[in-house]
Amino acid sequence: MRQISVIGGSQVSSSSDEYSFAYRLGKLLGKRGYTVVCGGRTGIMEAVCKGVKESGGITVGIMPSYDGHEANPYIDIKINTGMSWNRNPIVVASGDPVVAIGGNYGTLSEIAYAFILGKRVLGYKTHNIKGIISIKRPEDVLEFLE
Repeated sequence: MRQISVIGGSQVSSSSDEYSFAYRLGKLLGKRGYTVVCGGRTGIMEAVCKGVKESGGITVGIMPSYDGHEANPYIDIKINTGMSWNRNPIVVASGDPVVAIGGNYGTLSEIAYAFILGKRVLGYKTHNIKGIISIKRPEDVLEFLE
């Protein structure tokens, strides 16, 4: 199974550019048979999962709670951790590359874990950190797959 991790903020409006980018990325990945791993919640995570599901793909949510109650409606497989933010290294360890879209401190921690784990990090409107490969379109991600 080919897996890619997508990280980003949970407080992103469905009318934002970042949400649209994540949704379009999900559609591309789902069509190509990639399983998308994310934190399973709202915002960027919901947008990418929605795109994946509409394209017939599979989504995995690494959930912060023990019961997964906060899962977005597009999650196929819930991994309930009870670990809150401490689940972040699991999210990024589960895919390659890691795509960061926008985000705040949680996303920043995931980027750090991705670098610690030697993962490639592609970024769209995210933290300006040395080593992040900047992308401008969802299609740019395809260059880094396989």
